Amino acid sequence: MSIVDDDTREARTAAVRDLETEFGLLLVQFRRRLAENAERLSPGMLPAAYKVFTTIVRAESITLSALAEVLVADKGQISRSVSELERLGLVQRTTDPADRRSSLLSATPEGLDRLAAARAPQEKALVHALEDWPVSDIRNLARLLHALTLGATPDSV
Repeated sequence: MSIVDDDTREARTAAVRDLETEFGLLLVQFRRRLAENAERLSPGMLPAAYKVFTTIVRAESITLSALAEVLVADKGQISRSVSELERLGLVQRTTDPADRRSSLLSATPEGLDRLAAARAPQEKALVHALEDWPVSDIRNLARLLHALTLGATPDSV
């Protein structure tokens, strides 16, 4: 990591490059963990299907169209992933009370149990990795990442 003390354009550029490098390394590690979780959830599951499933879980119930929009993905691709998740007993469809022509997707109780089991090793690893961090630093990192995700300044979140 490069260190430049002054607050010049060059210093800012160097700091942003360092941040990009760390994000790149973090993304590689995240992709690896995503693939491991997918494999634990169902052997042979692709990470994309795992991402579809975790998005359904997070939303609690969601239409196929909304799911495709959230994931910025092709509706056909999402539909194939959802069909696989249904076949595995992880997802169920129910009639959307707001639009009876549409279905809501949600996780099955079995799916939620299997997801918890698949995530457990990674959650323990993250808790262990942050074990010596002050809780205030962990909360601050989450706040800063949230601000970055929103495109906001750190003091506005």
